[in-house]
Order: sequence, then C-alpha cells, then structure tokens
Amino acid sequence: MLNMLIKLKYGLARIVYYLLNKPFYAEYHLSDFVIKPISITQKSVKLGKHVLIYYHARINGVRQYNDVKYSPEIILESGVRVQQNLHLTCAESVIIGENTAIAANVTITDIHHPYTDINVPIELQNIEVHPVKIGRDCKIYNNVVILPGTLIGDHVTIGANSVVNGTIPDYCVAVGAPAKIIKRYDFLSKTWKKTNVTGDFI
Repeated sequence: MLNMLIKLKYGLARIVYYLLNKPFYAEYHLSDFVIKPISITQKSVKLGKHVLIYYHARINGVRQYNDVKYSPEIILESGVRVQQNLHLTCAESVIIGENTAIAANVTITDIHHPYTDINVPIELQNIEVHPVKIGRDCKIYNNVVILPGTLIGDHVTIGANSVVNGTIPDYCVAVGAPAKIIKRYDFLSKTWKKTNVTGDFI
C-alpha cells in the first residue's frame, strides 16, 4: 500500500511539473521528470524521452557573459538518468547520450575562466568555451568533474572522483585526476583488458 502511495505521489508530481514547465523548455516530454531542481535555464535545455533528474540540479545555460552573447544548447538524450546535485554550466554545447547514468555530485561544464590578465579579477575576464559530449550507455560515478572540450565515447565508465579533460574513446574505463584509461574492451576476445594510458592493450 505504501509503495502504491509513493508511486501515486511521484506520478502526480511528474504530471504537474510537466504541465507547468513544458512550455518553457526547448524540449520536454511527459515521460521526463525533474525533481526539485535548484535552477534550470529551461529554454536552453532539450530532454529526450524518459529522462530523470533527481534533486538539487543546477543546469544553467549562459546567454551572456560580460559583453559577449552565447546560444547555449544542453541536450540530455532519451533514457539519461542523473542523481542528486548535478552542476552543469554551458555557453555553447553539452550533449549527454542515450541511457547514460550520472551519479551524485557531478560537475559538467564547457566554460573555462581564463586567468591570463593578472590586472583583472578572474571572474571578470571573458570566458572561453569548448563543447562537451558524453556518449551513449556511459556511467559517470560520484564527484566526477568533466571539463571544457571533453569528448567521452560510448559505453565508457568514469571512476569516482575523476577529473576528465580531453578524449576518452568508446568502451573504455578511465579513472583519476586527471583521468587516465586503465581498461578497454577487446572485441576479439570479448573481454575487458588492461591498457596503458593511451588505451593500447598491455
């Protein structure tokens, strides 16, 4: 009985959120559910079907910084699941592929704050932007930071507390700060094998 009441509660909350917020998103479906976010720049966000974003997400599209204007596009494709406390900031493009799961306290950004001019506070200098893409069927574990310009392939696992910068190919496991590849799937033997940091089998 209790489980039925809980399902009813969340079902009604999902419908109410959909009715109140769908007009403001770039794309949003009845099967999606965003639970009590801190803030979302809805007009910058496109959600595929069956996307679930848990509590306290901050998903912000930056449309202007100093005097520079941007057209941010944040895409979470169908089946993406995000646990609590996602911090995502975007001025150009952040794309998360189908069925990717993101654990708690993850940061994703395509924005870099330069510190080149020591006469100007860092936060007041113009930002640099580099698109981020995460492939389909990935698992991003707790406390990961994904930096501007990062490209993560399909079916990739990123270990907890990793800092990702650069390219991680398909079917790899990467861990650490900075994240390094430690395993890759071998389609010949149909097993996961250890690699060096460039993904070559050892």
